[in-house]
Amino acid sequence: MKLKFSPFIFLCIMGGLAIFSSTMAKNPVLPLFIRALEIPMATVGFIAAASTVVGIVVSLPAGVLSDIIGRRRVILIAAIVFATAPFLYLLVSLPWQLVMVRIYHGLATAILGPVAMAAVADTFDEGRGERMGWYSSATMVGRFLAPLVGGALIFGNDFRWVYVVTGVFGTLSLVAALRLPLSTSTSDSAGDAIKRGRSEIWRDIVAILTHRGILATSVIEAVQYFAFGCLEVFLPIYLHEQAGFQPLEIGLLFTIQIVVATLTKPLMGRLSDRYGRVIVIIVGLVLGGITMGFMTYSDNYLMLAVLIGLFGLGLATVTASSSALVADLSQASSYGGALGVLSSVMDIGHSMGPMAGGLLISAYHYKTAFGIVGAVLIVASGIFGISMRRISRQIKTNE
Repeated sequence: MKLKFSPFIFLCIMGGLAIFSSTMAKNPVLPLFIRALEIPMATVGFIAAASTVVGIVVSLPAGVLSDIIGRRRVILIAAIVFATAPFLYLLVSLPWQLVMVRIYHGLATAILGPVAMAAVADTFDEGRGERMGWYSSATMVGRFLAPLVGGALIFGNDFRWVYVVTGVFGTLSLVAALRLPLSTSTSDSAGDAIKRGRSEIWRDIVAILTHRGILATSVIEAVQYFAFGCLEVFLPIYLHEQAGFQPLEIGLLFTIQIVVATLTKPLMGRLSDRYGRVIVIIVGLVLGGITMGFMTYSDNYLMLAVLIGLFGLGLATVTASSSALVADLSQASSYGGALGVLSSVMDIGHSMGPMAGGLLISAYHYKTAFGIVGAVLIVASGIFGISMRRISRQIKTNE
């Protein structure tokens, strides 16, 4: 008897494989690979941010394109990059080559992020936050396995096996994407999508870019990923060079972080469905800020595991609610564009985190740098709460 899977299940399988592949290429291998190329600390963050900078430019057009020609076609483009990019790392011997490969690899996650979330939003109206949480958890299964497997495949300064395995799983994600039963167009036919016309598409984009609620939510997710970007690049270096931990031990810590986020994200999405997106986001930001500030104050492995796990909980709490909030605030015909804006703005924060972190650590120290980033999260939570209250009042007044 042939098993039949829903489009949502296929989407989760493909997303999990893709993110497992891309995360293994980054965490914890990338900062260690960069340092093996004898690159100064202040420059490490700029190279690490190369892939996320791509998302700033690509995510919005990718989301809008998926609104026009359908989610499946655009997802297949991302899957091809996931399958081919890992093998290019095997050719890298100079810093500029690594930058070029990271830019190409960054295209995949920049495209997949908003388009896959838009596909979930297309499918579910009720319980959207919980379903988005389940999809994110599926991708996080890949995220929490990747650091552990990647760390185990690093042998001294030999990173080749990491990228070979990364390429194998990237190829499997392409196979899964080819099996996606999503329609090729968000309308009944491609002709119907084209008939919307450029003016209507442009009208949707303008509406998204001028919607204060969507922009405020996008900025707050950017702040969250600003902290995450700093953590994922510089905590491995700190743990290896300052605390003396081995790559496998470092990978296990990041596995703990993602396991916590994976297991709690559907619950956080359900809580946001029940109690409201804004309050859940604020709680997540405060939790992330507190744990970030204390992250480098102990070399005790158990304490580090607790702190990084709590940071993962904060990350899950924020991101489980932000995508759902943006979808709630946008029109069904422009989910891709709205979530593309969220992803683009998020990538601004994600790319700035390693850049700012490298400069702060070079100017001060790890403790001061991580403390500043943690304080930014806490301050941002208060500003977001006040801003969304005012926006809600304006929406009620207009109604």
